[in-house]
Amino acid sequence: MVLQEFQALVITKKFMESVSGGNSELQYGLSFQDTRIEDLCLDFSLPGYPDIVLASGTDHTMVNMGNLEDYVSLIVDATVRSGISRQVEAFKSDFNQVFPIEHLRIFSEEELERMLCGEYDSWAINELGDHIKFDHGYTASSPPIVNLLEIVREFDHEQQPAFLQFVTGAPRLPPGGLASLNPKLTIVRKLCNNRADTDLPSVMTCANYLKLPPYSSKERMKEKLLYAITEGQGSFHLS
Repeated sequence: MVLQEFQALVITKKFMESVSGGNSELQYGLSFQDTRIEDLCLDFSLPGYPDIVLASGTDHTMVNMGNLEDYVSLIVDATVRSGISRQVEAFKSDFNQVFPIEHLRIFSEEELERMLCGEYDSWAINELGDHIKFDHGYTASSPPIVNLLEIVREFDHEQQPAFLQFVTGAPRLPPGGLASLNPKLTIVRKLCNNRADTDLPSVMTCANYLKLPPYSSKERMKEKLLYAITEGQGSFHLS
């Protein structure tokens, strides 16, 4: 995000220079979030890795508006181009031993993304109950299950992948959708020491296993589920 803002400054500076023929930095006061680039005290090292020097010389000691374009280009090169070229080549070499890269040319970019990363739009909303296993206190007709399926059907395009991430550990389903998920998504009744309405759902992502408390209402279930999905991302607890 910061690099994008830096690049926008570079583009603005070039435009101002082209129309004014003067010093755009002084004339228009270009700055980053109301701060002069020089006052950011950035040097030409890779952020987070002070030992990796991107450039040297009197013109590349500290970052200023005059060399900001060079700084952005060098950061991009170090992070997604030459800086990772050895790792990319190693990945390609090992991947080629599993599946010849040459054979992948028959697939489009979209097809490769689906095979390697899963599908975005693969929710068979009307068939959710057919591809979920209900166990240990729940059946397909249990009120909490009926409420859960209604809630999942109501999720928007941001909440759906967040729910998948929470339950399975991945924001996308495999090719074929929910029917191809292995192990099958399983939902069980969570045993609560206190009142169920105060507890949160928990998961075992390695088994696609959701432990759902028997909430007293659909509204309370949605509240607790969304809280667990958003606040629980990235956490790990032994169950």
